[in-house]
Amino acid sequence: MNRLKYSMLICIGMLPLSVQASDPALQCTLLKDNALRLACFDKVYAAQFPPQSLPQTPKPQPKSVDLVKSIESSIDNKETVVVFDGARKAGEPLSDLIESADAYTPLSQLYDLDENNQNGILSLREHNPMYILPVWYNSAPNVKPYSSTRGETDAEKFSDQKRIETKLQISFKTKIMEDLFRTRADIWFGYTQKSDWQVWNQGRKSTPFRNSDYMPELLVTQPVKADLPFGGKLRVLGAGIVHQSNGQSRPESRSWNRVYGMAGMEWGKLTVVPRVWMRAFDMSGEKDDNPDIMDYMGYGDLKLQYRFNDQQTLGTTLRYNPKTGKGAIETGYAFPVKGKLKAYVRSFHGYGESLIDYNHKQSGIGIGVMFNDWDGF
Repeated sequence: MNRLKYSMLICIGMLPLSVQASDPALQCTLLKDNALRLACFDKVYAAQFPPQSLPQTPKPQPKSVDLVKSIESSIDNKETVVVFDGARKAGEPLSDLIESADAYTPLSQLYDLDENNQNGILSLREHNPMYILPVWYNSAPNVKPYSSTRGETDAEKFSDQKRIETKLQISFKTKIMEDLFRTRADIWFGYTQKSDWQVWNQGRKSTPFRNSDYMPELLVTQPVKADLPFGGKLRVLGAGIVHQSNGQSRPESRSWNRVYGMAGMEWGKLTVVPRVWMRAFDMSGEKDDNPDIMDYMGYGDLKLQYRFNDQQTLGTTLRYNPKTGKGAIETGYAFPVKGKLKAYVRSFHGYGESLIDYNHKQSGIGIGVMFNDWDGF
């Protein structure tokens, strides 16, 4: 009799394990990443529940471009051939569900790589980091900004500046057009503004904004899919044009235009976005505010970001010109404080922290708060 009781208890104890092994929804709970877990649930329950309305002819959904197969087919056929990524079939196993869920990463959500945002076009979206750093320490204030075509600037707001100031940045983008060329290609307009405020300079009658940079841009993104070494994935290719200026008159005026190409890649929780650029549509000679800006800003940058399970993110941006040996490194660390509010620690070393300081080397560090969930690219 006792042996029978023990057998029944063992069977009852193993019952939850067998249910968990057979129920895909329970297996979704094993995913620690919030985005992956939610996407897994979406896939599971979409397949289990019947539609709540009369069936309609499904509208063909734009697909990502399979970059590897497109190149191979173009070479074989000796003409341009675009091959789209194949759709998954119903009844896919859980391993495929998790692989599908892996597509809903911050990079995917930032550029609508797998599905369009429900708010549609012309809605404000996250772009670059948006933050305020009440305390920013500058190791080497640029008291006499200089440009070869504009000479030296000796304005009081520069000569009397303090090492400690407040730094803030606002940034947003909006989708202008979506799903172009029967693919998931989109056109975006973005805007970023960064300001340095001498709010701690109490010796002055007023506390001026030492510098403000304004940066509108136009960007085209094309979601793609291609495998990379060490388990990486190429997710997006893009091209854009960006104008950056400080809105000042001579001799403080600084401005330049760039066209750039970019790519977005992921290795699990690591996101890598390289960009290459060149100057375009700029004045030449004495009309150029900063003819040597490429010597300091280089020909591109490399952005890396690692996201942790507890909503912490660590990001780095690198710039380097091998011809001049000049560049910069920027690092940002964001961690949750309460709800969606995040604390943000940022550091910088090198050239080009702002346009007025494009040829001035300095180091800085500050702490404050971030106003967006994704610390952006």
